[in-house]
Amino acid sequence: MKRREFTKLLAGSCSLPLLGIGPTLTSAAQTAAAPIELKALSRTIEVNGRAAKVFGLMQADGTHGLRLKSEDSFNVALTNDTGEDTMVHWHGLTPPWPMDGVPNLPAPLLKPAEQRNYVFPLGYSGTHWMHAHTLQEQALLAAPLIVRSKDDLARDEQEVVILLHDFSFTPAEELLAKLKSGGMGGMNMQGMDHSKMPGMNTGDASATMDLNDIEYDAYLANDRTLDDPEVVQVEKGGTVRLRIINGATATGFTIDTIGLDGAVIAVDGQDIQPHKTRRFPLSMGQRVDFRVHIPSHGGAFPIFALREGGAERTGIILATAGAKLEKFSAQGEKPGPVLKLDLEKHLQAKSPLARKAPDRSFIVTLAGDMQTYAWSMQSDSEIKFRQGERVAVEMRNMSMMAHPMHLHGHHFQIVAIDGRRIAGAVRDTVLVPPMTSVTFAFEAINPGDAWAFHCHHLYHMASGMMTTAAYMA
Repeated sequence: MKRREFTKLLAGSCSLPLLGIGPTLTSAAQTAAAPIELKALSRTIEVNGRAAKVFGLMQADGTHGLRLKSEDSFNVALTNDTGEDTMVHWHGLTPPWPMDGVPNLPAPLLKPAEQRNYVFPLGYSGTHWMHAHTLQEQALLAAPLIVRSKDDLARDEQEVVILLHDFSFTPAEELLAKLKSGGMGGMNMQGMDHSKMPGMNTGDASATMDLNDIEYDAYLANDRTLDDPEVVQVEKGGTVRLRIINGATATGFTIDTIGLDGAVIAVDGQDIQPHKTRRFPLSMGQRVDFRVHIPSHGGAFPIFALREGGAERTGIILATAGAKLEKFSAQGEKPGPVLKLDLEKHLQAKSPLARKAPDRSFIVTLAGDMQTYAWSMQSDSEIKFRQGERVAVEMRNMSMMAHPMHLHGHHFQIVAIDGRRIAGAVRDTVLVPPMTSVTFAFEAINPGDAWAFHCHHLYHMASGMMTTAAYMA
């Protein structure tokens, strides 16, 4: 199947009708300032010594992605120079529903050479990103979207942004077709049909869970493998804020700062009470901000992303002037850790929700199996609520793969794991491991007819694990 044909198929998988949104999604009052010109385009990078044609989101001056100030408006003119229909989602922002960037929810795909304006208030800072809401995401149609506050800009610290990705020379359409057919070509098909296993907390699910369903050709950090990593010069004794984005389509990582002491200070662009650690699990779509301190004696310090369940790794190097650079292999000595929620249970939001009972609660069962490669979200009732209500959603994962679940247009707080109440982090994407339940709560303050709610594993979403959350009149 041609990429363009599948993009249209994926866009048409939603049953909601088009709502006639035109090419410019702004009001006259919002268009006074000149927009930032951003292009979705094709480009060529080198991966494992081979030329690879991929996509990108670039400004006219060559900047990859966007760097914005929180007091400014999001004011972007997006032009599609890919030669294919596409759609870009502003992951982590809370735009008005018509500007969200999901095919036909409600705006149509952006056609080749078409330009569309997006203008809406920001008002908050954070590490976010933008990506295609089609299979083009696999071909690196993604970029950082960093919003800084005045306090961020005033701090005496250096910022380093790291965008992680998994890469295959095989087109995404072929990868998905092989998964659906049960073919082995590059796939890790050790999974069994666990979708009917009863109950939660029946033991250590990680012993039988399916960790990875695609064997990729490479794992990238800022478009480069660890065999030829980006080296960022830092100051002796300085402070560095690492803004790390897992833009992979089907790979979880554990971030490892190795020899650098520091703390996690934000997740998914939302501040948390600082948590000292050198390792942090990061599933697809999630972000983490580390604040690390460079020793006064200087040196070269790798920042690794360890592939879940595999020895592969990627990353960058922080190095002071004149430091000796060691060669690091893209193959580690042992498999990366399985992503769990042990650390999640200890994270605390700096700005939590006010304590309040939910006005509406929903239970969503996550189901599917590797044999049929059909995935689903089954709610106990239609996910609908009214503006101003407190909404709670409990997700129960009855499959043997973990699912990073993402709700568009809102930030939510993690309030329970396996039924145990916590006052957790505020996020927009949360991992739900096999045989585990996670509950989040949010305020319904961003009206929309059908906000996307889905697994951020691209192939799970494309195979059925997507639904909507809607506001009632």
